[in-house]
Amino acid sequence: MSALVASVLLCLVSAVCYAGAAIVQERIAATSGEGAYAPLRRAGWWAAVALTGLGAGLHVVALAYGPLSLVQPLGALTIVFALPMAAWFVHRPVGAAGWRGAFLATAGLAGLLSLTGSRSEESLDGTERPVIAAAVLGAVVLLAVAARWVRRPVVRGVVLATAAGAAFGMGSVFTKAVADDWTAHDADLVSLLPSLGVIALLASAGMLLSQASYRGAGLAAPLATLTVVNPVVAAAVGIVALGEAFRYGLAGGLLAGAAGVVAAAGVVALTLQNAARTADPHADVMNAPGTDAVRTPAADDVAMPRVPGARRPGSCLVSTRSGPKSG
Repeated sequence: MSALVASVLLCLVSAVCYAGAAIVQERIAATSGEGAYAPLRRAGWWAAVALTGLGAGLHVVALAYGPLSLVQPLGALTIVFALPMAAWFVHRPVGAAGWRGAFLATAGLAGLLSLTGSRSEESLDGTERPVIAAAVLGAVVLLAVAARWVRRPVVRGVVLATAAGAAFGMGSVFTKAVADDWTAHDADLVSLLPSLGVIALLASAGMLLSQASYRGAGLAAPLATLTVVNPVVAAAVGIVALGEAFRYGLAGGLLAGAAGVVAAAGVVALTLQNAARTADPHADVMNAPGTDAVRTPAADDVAMPRVPGARRPGSCLVSTRSGPKSG
């Protein structure tokens, strides 16, 4: 088996693990009691943690075998796998709007990341890391606090997913920095402890925020937001701090901007779909393909003995026509 095929297979399994973890998180958020620590008492939550860790490990191994321009776009398959998996395991209909939103988000993200240039040899300087870590952690805290004031569950879920994506994206940046230190600079474990502590903090914050984002917001919109924000944050840090750039110069930058707009359109479509579903929980059943409207017989339609000369129940003895009274 070639290294390229191995990286593709690892990416596919990683995406399935991430999608399964997201589905389990959403179900636990919907069924757990009140309290921030209620999910931690569920075995399923820890299974989601294990799936997330397995997916992350497989993704890191895939990066070792395949090019970044291939492995990173394949990470967008998480949302593609999550929708049919949710339909299969928890019997949640996807619908045409869900497929359109997922396609737009995935296509935009894949286009954005496919335009990312080759990996830079630079790494985060020791003086830059505390500044970047403080800035991202501050932004994550502000988003988490702002989400408490949002009343609509879907919008609140998107805000929390944005914070989670930022935390995960910066976690990836610090993971790359630690890997560079370990392989290129022969750093000892003690000197890596601060960066490892930041990675643990960001990963924990991302996990808790992503769990909270699914509460009342469904699966698609938070997962799409998380899938888009995560690599966008990592790419932004790579461009600003590591000297990376998009391919094809200015044309590549414009194409990347267009891809970002397409991905944002997909997120908006998924958000609107989940908002409509939250407002009308029976819409998925009534609008499912092949489902006809079934008329439930009212009390007046129930067969009952007819008395000669009697009127049907509910009929009016007085004319309901409105108008001036004749004299």
